[in-house]
Amino acid sequence: MKFREKLEKNKFVFTLEVEPPKGVDIESTLKEVLPLKKYIDAFNVTDMQSANMRLSSWALAVKLKLNNLEPILQLTTRDRNCLALQGDLLGSYVLGVENLLLLTGDRPICGDHPKAKEVFEVDSLGLIKIASQLNSGYDLSGNPLKGKPQFYMGAALNPMAKNVNRELKRAEKKIKLGVSFFQTQPIFDLERFYDFMKKIEKLKAKVIAGVIFLKSYKMAKYLNENVEGMDISPLYLERIKRAKDKREEALRIAKEVIANLKDICQGIHIMPLGWYSLARELFL
Repeated sequence: MKFREKLEKNKFVFTLEVEPPKGVDIESTLKEVLPLKKYIDAFNVTDMQSANMRLSSWALAVKLKLNNLEPILQLTTRDRNCLALQGDLLGSYVLGVENLLLLTGDRPICGDHPKAKEVFEVDSLGLIKIASQLNSGYDLSGNPLKGKPQFYMGAALNPMAKNVNRELKRAEKKIKLGVSFFQTQPIFDLERFYDFMKKIEKLKAKVIAGVIFLKSYKMAKYLNENVEGMDISPLYLERIKRAKDKREEALRIAKEVIANLKDICQGIHIMPLGWYSLARELFL
């Protein structure tokens, strides 16, 4: 059963984030993620995450598809104008990629090519509109397509946003434009997430909650202090700080978070940050 069918039939899903390599060695990435096939319903391929140059997301997405793994193509508006965005979307579909996570993307100044020119001709809402227009059989200028795609569109969601009402309004706009599911940033504050899910209930949104491995105390502290909505409890911070085996403690914390999230949302989105073998242990 496809990822789309599972969500539409209200089956709980697991997705996992996969980073393309900085180079052309795809085989080592495939070797790490292939063992996860029986646990993960779809694999998100990031699009130059944090504005760091990597292999194009569509290339790894196609490779996953050829290895019988269902990909979710992440696409950002940072690097491409409306012509290139439409071309990449159509090209990816022809190669078998149907699931999308449509994002604005981080600014180049944040990454390893800080002098790269920004595009941002549209934001995530504009990109969702483009994909929706292609689904209807027309390009952004209204010209008919020879064969139309059937993209299953997803978008990002921040349940911990300072302005929750604004986040809910943006989510509603995305749904009206054709978004069928959302994936969130890492969740640690379960009470706030539960409150948010009660508020978004009326939109009948499919929400896949993010879970991340806290690889170190330094990392956890940075996220807590610099990323909006990343309210990691002092208990988790202390546990990762004192842990002799950081991997084991990160695994225990992730398992606890997943256990608490399962009754609140429609799926879990795992962000392993390269710890693919540890992601497998979540299911053992």
